[in-house]
This record gives sequence, C-alpha cells and structure tokens, in this order.
Amino acid sequence: MMKIDDIRKPIVADIEAFERFLKDKFTAKSKPMQEMLNYALNTRGKCLRSMLAMLCAGLYSPAPKATAEECGAQRNCSTRTYVAAMLVEMIHTASLIHDDIIDMADERRGVPSVRARFRNDMAVLVGDFILARAMDLGMSSAQYDLMSHVGKAMATLCEGEVLQDVHTRKADTTREDYLDIIYRKTASLLGTSAALGAMSAGAKHEDVERARKFGETIGIAFQIKDDILDYVGDDKLGKQRLNDLKESKITLPLIEIMDNEYASCPEEIIILLHRCRKDNAAVERLHAIVRENKGVERATETMVAYISRAMSLLNDMPDNPYREALMNLCLYVGDREI
Repeated sequence: MMKIDDIRKPIVADIEAFERFLKDKFTAKSKPMQEMLNYALNTRGKCLRSMLAMLCAGLYSPAPKATAEECGAQRNCSTRTYVAAMLVEMIHTASLIHDDIIDMADERRGVPSVRARFRNDMAVLVGDFILARAMDLGMSSAQYDLMSHVGKAMATLCEGEVLQDVHTRKADTTREDYLDIIYRKTASLLGTSAALGAMSAGAKHEDVERARKFGETIGIAFQIKDDILDYVGDDKLGKQRLNDLKESKITLPLIEIMDNEYASCPEEIIILLHRCRKDNAAVERLHAIVRENKGVERATETMVAYISRAMSLLNDMPDNPYREALMNLCLYVGDREI
C-alpha cells in the first residue's frame, strides 16, 4: 500500500524548511491569538496542497535532478515556491476551521477542532487571521501573479460550499451537481496548488495548465475516495463513518443507487435521507441499501477512472523523481484508508 512518506521523498528537506517558514511568518502580537494560531497550524494533517505545490515546482525546476533520496536530502524549492505552498495551505486550513464552525464539528483528524478548543467566535477570528496573514504575505512579497490565481480559488471554494448546502436542503443532488460541487470544494484548490507550484519554478504557460489539470483531476478522485470512506471507513483509524448520511448529504455512492436501482422510485431514498439527521435507524437502513446495491463499488470505478486520467497527464511531464512522487500520489489516493 502506498504511503504518504513515498510521496514526500524528494521534498523532505523542503517540507522541513517550509514548516520553519510558516512558524516564522505566522505570528501574532497577542498571546491568545498566538496560542490559537499554533494549535491550528500544528493540527493541519497531511498538508497535501503544499506538498503538491512543492512537487510541481521541483518537477519544472531547472536544477539538476538526482534520486528521490538525494533530492530529499537538500532544499530545492525557492522562497517563491514556499509562498505559493503557504497560500494554498492556509486557504485550506482556514476553510476547514470555518467548515467545523458551520457543521458544529467537535473533532478534526481525531483531535478537538479549533471551535471545540477555543469556542466558535474565537475560531472565526483565527480563521480570518490566517487568511489575512496569508494574503498580506503574498502581497508584501510582490507575488501578484500567484495572488490572482488564489483569489479565484477562494471564490470557487465558497461557491462550492453554498451549492452543497442548497442541494443538501433540497435533497436533489444529481451526478452533474455532485461533480460540480466537488470540483469547486476540493479539486479547484488542488489544481491551483499544482499550478502555483509550477508557476513558482518558471514553467511555461502550457505546463502550468497541465499541472493545474492534473491537480484538479486527482482532486476529484481524492474527494470521491473521501465520500467512499464515509461508507466504509474505520472509526478506529480516525475516519468517522456515515457523517454524510447523518447530515443528509448525497454523495456518489448514494447517487449510483438513485441513478440505477431506485431511478423509478427515488422518493423512498429521499424520505430516508430526510430522516437521517435525527434517526440512526434511517442512517443504517440507507447505508445497507447502498452496500447491498454496490453503490460503493460503482463509485470506486468512477474514482479509478479519474486516477487513471490523472496518471495519463503525467506522461507529458518531465521524467524525474518529482514525477514519480506525483505518480505515487495517484496510487495513494486510491489506497488510503483515512
């Protein structure tokens, strides 16, 4: 099974330098804000977006390439790349803080969420502080080309959250709606991460756009996998099961059933879905319907198709340890259990 360390091999030293960069740049004058900021930054998780930016920067960097281990033993990314990685990572971090406030989530990655640790009002403020500080660092370092892409990604992400909420309330999400929502909520920022990394290394326009397409495609696969894990994940591994059903969210495993076995009578599914917020029996019944009718397997087929598409985009990219790491990222997306 592919592990996150297999992806990190060429950028080990750069990840360490990037973390020092964040610690140095993300400071607050008040002790309470600094405490909240430290907590938020220390519980970030896999840091996939910043990793993707650094890998794409390495991919197109003019510096000589060696083995993955040799690349990972020394810094190869520029400060401009660290700024690019910081922008996408901090947008994601702030968005998750705000998501947990909206969802009233008490945990994030197995530890208390920022809102649970510091209250909702304080969580709003630390999320806003992170965004403001990221924008300030981007502008003060004159990375105007990077900033223009970041602004678009932020707007797209917000629209995705709104669309998801609208469709959840109506329980009318189609396959097309679902793919549009996950593009906006997840894939767009991953595409921006890859594009900004390539831009920071001076890649040509067509290479930047190829990197963006790769990030978007693997981002869609990543979110589909996330939605699959909601049905089959292991609570002991830190992945809570059936949260989407409990929040009446329609994701791909359920859409597969509604488009096939229940295409002529979707009302039965919709009625159960509405009951899921307060009725655990409805959650278990709907879960059983999805499992019995192979909804997870069909969703997995769609995910694998996106992974294959992402891997095919790597064919035109430079053959070096960074490309191999991106290939490992594709395998990791399909293999991961959390």
